[in-house]
Amino acid sequence: MNRLLSVSAVALIASLSAAQAQTEIQWWHAMGGELGAKLEEITKGFNDSQDEYTVVPSYKGTYPETMTAAIAAFRAQEQPAIVQVFEVGTGTMMAAEGAIVPVHQMMEEQGAAFDPAGFLPAVVGYYTDTEGNMLSMPFNSSTPILYYNKTVFEKAGLDPETPPKTWAEMEEFSNKIIESGAASCGFTTGWISWIHTENLSAWHNQPIGTEQNGFGGTAARLTLNGPVQVKHWENLKRLSDEGIFKYGGPVGGDNAPPMFYSQECAMIMNSSASRAGVIANATDFEVGYGMLPYYDDVEGAPQNSIIGGATLWVLSGRPDQEYAGVAKFFEYLSSPEVQADWASFSGYLPITQAAADEMAGFYAENPGADTGIKQITLNEPTENSKGLRFGNYVQIRGIIDEEFEQLLSGSKDAQGALDAVVERGNALLEEFEAQSQ
Repeated sequence: MNRLLSVSAVALIASLSAAQAQTEIQWWHAMGGELGAKLEEITKGFNDSQDEYTVVPSYKGTYPETMTAAIAAFRAQEQPAIVQVFEVGTGTMMAAEGAIVPVHQMMEEQGAAFDPAGFLPAVVGYYTDTEGNMLSMPFNSSTPILYYNKTVFEKAGLDPETPPKTWAEMEEFSNKIIESGAASCGFTTGWISWIHTENLSAWHNQPIGTEQNGFGGTAARLTLNGPVQVKHWENLKRLSDEGIFKYGGPVGGDNAPPMFYSQECAMIMNSSASRAGVIANATDFEVGYGMLPYYDDVEGAPQNSIIGGATLWVLSGRPDQEYAGVAKFFEYLSSPEVQADWASFSGYLPITQAAADEMAGFYAENPGADTGIKQITLNEPTENSKGLRFGNYVQIRGIIDEEFEQLLSGSKDAQGALDAVVERGNALLEEFEAQSQ
């Protein structure tokens, strides 16, 4: 009996020693709710797949809160190895010299399996430098699409399988819907900044700033007050005055989804990652999916949409063994099986072609789920549709919302509102450039 106890004790001690020998890797993120639970599940899958490293995910609040917490922790030399940062924080992270370890550099140093060519160009292009080197690891990438109420379409005498393709059709279909009494509003939207300024510009192959939309350096300045952007904001103002378009509020437009779910508005433009939520809330009607509408008199449209979401940044100042674990973890996260599972669950886009191929069966069984991936890969990205990279852009998005509301109130016309965005935004960019030198 004593011998058996002794053997068991030795085994227990050995097991505890092995567990203690594991390298712990802190991952700060901004995903709560169901997405946060899924993130925890994915992390557990990695931890269970090997016995060298333990990734510890920690929810730190919203994207801005998470980035702010990471910056503060870095200054206190208590930073995590990994932090999730949303796409408009890319310029700020890049400017933090010495605070980050570029992903391409870390993966190479650790001898990890890493092929940037395997990532979708429209996804990885947002997070590369001017030489094409990946700076952070894409994780949750989305793009805005059109959701529409097939039941309302049918009641209005429209083909429920045919969403509007152009802005002229958006207006035509909306008028038919309202006149038929099937709904009181044609469409609403989330994100005036992301969808109707940034993506509107990329979709029509129009620049929103100099220096390749900021990719060329911190000397970039905003130019999003051009003819196409002004035309679109004028259009939204007119359609709002006519009751065809209903504004959903600033930032993400939190008031917009309820107007779609209640069938007050027949269509909504929102993130592809909203798909699961749309399906869960559309209990009394069938949902259809379409690409963003475009102006057919703009040459080169439609081009491709750009992404939202976030990537994982590696912070400097951690022990070398942690970076070995981070590289292994990133290999795991970007594997086709994990990415396909994550994208199928969440509605985010698969980040690699292999993951997209892995999802072929899911897309076949879920019509419309591939709308985002088709839209973002519609054409090879140009300098105008690769994305954007400006410092202080979180604040600039706030300015876009403020000036759009000035437009809706009648205080300014579209040109005046967008001119103000450029003037106020460029003042922030000048501050950012001065701080970066």
